Amino acid sequence: MLTIMPVSLEFMRGILGFIGIGCAFMMGQSVVAVQRGSQKQSKLIGWAIRVLLCLGAVAFRHSVDAADIAVWSLSALAFGLAVWESSRPKKEEDLTKTIFHDQ
Repeated sequence: MLTIMPVSLEFMRGILGFIGIGCAFMMGQSVVAVQRGSQKQSKLIGWAIRVLLCLGAVAFRHSVDAADIAVWSLSALAFGLAVWESSRPKKEEDLTKTIFHDQ
């Protein structure tokens, strides 16, 4: 008979923290896309709900501790980085000389 060790709640808090940080990054990109008009506001609301659920679940069974503050700080940093990165214009590379060599 195979016995399975239960997953630690601290491990689950860490996984939810990483998911929350990723969702915060995607929410930052979505904020810029909504401002530009290239995305519907409903997608932004969806990312906001995901962020709130993940970051709220990190602090659900515990009082606020260092892990909560670290996850919340990293998610705020990821949100700001995504907004900054998405708002900057992208420069396209000219690869014609790389692809077509002068012969």
